[in-house]
Amino acid sequence: MDVILLERVEKLGQLGQVVKVKAGYARNFLLPKKKALRATKENLAYFEGQKAQLEARNLELKKEAEVVATKVDGLAVVVVRQAAESGVLYGSVTSRDVSDAVTAAGTTISRAQVAIVDPIKTLGLFKVKVVLHPEVSVFVTVNVARSVEEATVQAQRGGMVVGNDEDEEDDVAEEVEATEETEA
Repeated sequence: MDVILLERVEKLGQLGQVVKVKAGYARNFLLPKKKALRATKENLAYFEGQKAQLEARNLELKKEAEVVATKVDGLAVVVVRQAAESGVLYGSVTSRDVSDAVTAAGTTISRAQVAIVDPIKTLGLFKVKVVLHPEVSVFVTVNVARSVEEATVQAQRGGMVVGNDEDEEDDVAEEVEATEETEA
């Protein structure tokens, strides 16, 4: 099925391009989300008349996304989860968890904007891509820990705090106590 793109669609094309896609992709995704129109003579004429407005709207949305990007880029958020001693989570961190954490930090994003490439199933620091606009994306650091204190230590160390060694566990406990004392 041929469609006219009303906005840039990743791995498909730019605004105004006529592209051939599978019928199901067009019917179930592109058309309902108003990202495309069927490529008929009437729709081509309609698009040519509306092209300037669509480009202006797209530019406005891009500028808004760039403003949000300055707030979100490089943001570090903490997600507290239960985990085994080995650092494996009981469950996983989802795009909803990341969007909720970023929203709690002060900037509202939807879970559809969060692109987690590999599942987050362990404790540690992870870079997660946030797509604010098809042409604007930023990275957020997600700190997954058992507690806020552990997250602070992880951020200082730059990695996961999991110790199989008793000496290392004592060191971690001392670091957590030290951070608690400095905060108090």
